[in-house]
Amino acid sequence: MGADLLTLALCGDVMLGRGVDQILPRPGDPRLCEPSVGDARDYVALAEKASGPIPRPVGYEWPWGEALDVLREVAPDAWVVNLETAVTRCDDFAPGKSVHYRMNPENLPALAVARPDVCVLANNHVLDFGRRGLAETLDALARAGLRTAGAGRDEEEAWRPAIVNVAGGRSVLVFAFGMPSSGIPPAWAAAPGRSGVAYVPEPSAEQARLIAERVRRAKRPGDVVVASVHWGSNWGYEVSRDQIRFARLLVDAGVDVVHGHSSHHPRPAEPYRNGLILYGCGDLIDDYEGIAGYEEYRDELRLLHLVTIRRDGPPRLRMVPLRARRMRLERAGHADAAWLAAVLDRTGRRVGGRVALKPGDVLTLRAG
Repeated sequence: MGADLLTLALCGDVMLGRGVDQILPRPGDPRLCEPSVGDARDYVALAEKASGPIPRPVGYEWPWGEALDVLREVAPDAWVVNLETAVTRCDDFAPGKSVHYRMNPENLPALAVARPDVCVLANNHVLDFGRRGLAETLDALARAGLRTAGAGRDEEEAWRPAIVNVAGGRSVLVFAFGMPSSGIPPAWAAAPGRSGVAYVPEPSAEQARLIAERVRRAKRPGDVVVASVHWGSNWGYEVSRDQIRFARLLVDAGVDVVHGHSSHHPRPAEPYRNGLILYGCGDLIDDYEGIAGYEEYRDELRLLHLVTIRRDGPPRLRMVPLRARRMRLERAGHADAAWLAAVLDRTGRRVGGRVALKPGDVLTLRAG
């Protein structure tokens, strides 16, 4: 895009581990330490029971499916994903956790094929295989030429923003951090001389002030700042007052987009002053197809968030609806897109975010 406009593509959780890893060309060890599932291939069987046979092995593009067509058409200036899996062969299952995600490092082409500019690692699965697993994850992503934010070998690296240089001498700065409300154990926090995630203990005004100081030190005139935060529960549309206040304080401090994730389905979005707040982007890729229990949320429906940043006004948001079927993303049909628009419009009224369905089955956001 021109110097006055740039486009960000943002999504929630990208889980290429566990069941998804098993259908890729280089599946890792399928062993799990879950209370009721001991083999990752069982999640493939659930998906096949729900939607039909999945060829094995699939190509590296398979999990992304038609989302890649959207990305090629849009050609975003910066593309940010929350990578919610360890990339490791390590067997150090984190104690006290019932779910562990890992993908074989040899399957990293399944991430690289989508060409993300930034992989956010500040989440509750990146240390599922301990600090050895985190070290292997960081090394594997670095070898693949993939930028990371939100985790590191020490506190300084974990908090360092990922920087994407774009047209006009501008940069997109991605600060990533996570909170205990998403399931991140406090012991995972990075510290001086200790690896871990950029950890924020609560969505308080004081914590927002500390992050704002980091933003002010790094942001130059014309730069765009994304604050990517892993927070909140997996299910439900409610956004807490503390989260609303925290996100608005970040925008007041110069953040252009608050990129929230952790929920397995999309949550409301809010246009706020000259910024945009995505309270929960929902999953993009996972192995949940066929798992029963939360059907009311339609978590098979996914959104790719496309944000247009303007120099002379607030960001604009378009959302492209997708549907997971046979562990592959396809464009959602009109009825599914209309359902998403209606739900997000209804649940977003509390934060002043109204959603409409436009021609081409694209969702748009406006204040209201």
